[in-house]
Amino acid sequence: MSTTMALDRFNSALQRTALVREYGHLLGFNGLVVEASGPDVKIGELCEIDGDARTQTISAEAVGFRDGRVLLMPFGHLRGIAAGARVRSLGRALRIPVARAMVGRVVDAFGEPLDGGPAIAAESYRELQPAPINPLRRVPLDQPLETGVSAIDGVMPIAKGQRVGVFAGSGVGKSTLLGMMARHVNADVVVVGMIGERGREVGDFLQESLGPEGRRRSVMMVATADQPALVRTHAVHAAHAVAEYFRDMGLDVLLIVDSITRFAMAQREVGLAVGEPPTSRGYPPSVFNLLPQILERGGRVRDGGSISAIYSVLVEGDDMNEPVADHMRAILDGHVVLSRELAGRGQLPAIDLLSSVSRLVSRVADARQQKLASRVKSIIATYETSRDLVDMGAYQAGTNPALDEAIVLYPKLIDCLRQAPGQSASLRETVDKLEQVLASRSGVPA
Repeated sequence: MSTTMALDRFNSALQRTALVREYGHLLGFNGLVVEASGPDVKIGELCEIDGDARTQTISAEAVGFRDGRVLLMPFGHLRGIAAGARVRSLGRALRIPVARAMVGRVVDAFGEPLDGGPAIAAESYRELQPAPINPLRRVPLDQPLETGVSAIDGVMPIAKGQRVGVFAGSGVGKSTLLGMMARHVNADVVVVGMIGERGREVGDFLQESLGPEGRRRSVMMVATADQPALVRTHAVHAAHAVAEYFRDMGLDVLLIVDSITRFAMAQREVGLAVGEPPTSRGYPPSVFNLLPQILERGGRVRDGGSISAIYSVLVEGDDMNEPVADHMRAILDGHVVLSRELAGRGQLPAIDLLSSVSRLVSRVADARQQKLASRVKSIIATYETSRDLVDMGAYQAGTNPALDEAIVLYPKLIDCLRQAPGQSASLRETVDKLEQVLASRSGVPA
């Protein structure tokens, strides 16, 4: 390298270097947000708050401004931080380190290992909230994604790159279904973001739902309920960034976020703390602005792979029309509804096929499978409509031919769609079994 080129590079680096470091000082803390007198920062910029000799430096992010003060939200607890503590900017936003070595590991929202294994050497860094994908870079979603779950693959198939919500109340088998999909799905890499869950549930999901075979090809990103709201929101963005890293390598990725409702609750904490007005059930506008931005990060792209995204939606009080559930249903490409009544009957996974829908069935299923799925739903609907009459013995055989057929075929269909967590079924096996059941009409009155 010539002396001139070396001097040019030195001058360029010198011009980009801040020769004076600005500091601010902590003025107040209201439980979630730190108020500081400077430094001059931009929204999203990282800062550090100095502690005393016994307290570590705390990282924080600039989230707003109020009355000439900078509003910072910490990533950790501020115990031991005193008024007047020095605040300095790092001059950059938070990024997530990514590497192929993350597969098979459990990490936190910042990419640091939680499983006691060795440190992960970063191959590159990703922005948590990158620029939106150019719509013309997207390709049609017309390739089926086999999940290994009979009720989904056979009756409401989904596509590679599709975004689907799993809507369920507490204790209905949501995590079990997500674990089945993560374990059996036909994908190269699985990225699981566990957001706002209890610490015990993380271990249960790893050991019982995901299992050793699912864990070998998965990246687990964890932000538990006891962590600050900002950490929980960043974990969702970080999980998407990791999925995008593998997608850009040309791989088919399954991204599971459990749950997007916990993200919305964490963002509600952030929004209200910086002064946003509460709107629908206390959720500020930023929640409903961020949700479509997050979901748009999925899909298939030209010159790359795909991100098929599964978002669990925890409905409060089994209310499928609460604000987050209603908004998610409007922007998703399909939704799987889990029924507490079906779970109580021992029908697992407790998928309510009559309330669930995949908007891309016509693109990924041939005419044979579409006809089969329609027939299965019709039989289930016929039986469920008259279930009370049948259970009470008030129905007389031969009165309704369609119901007579449903009474015979319904239990066979349910047995065909019932599946234990450790079982996997290919699409061909599922379709063949359903066709065999529909062909067995013995016992139906002539």
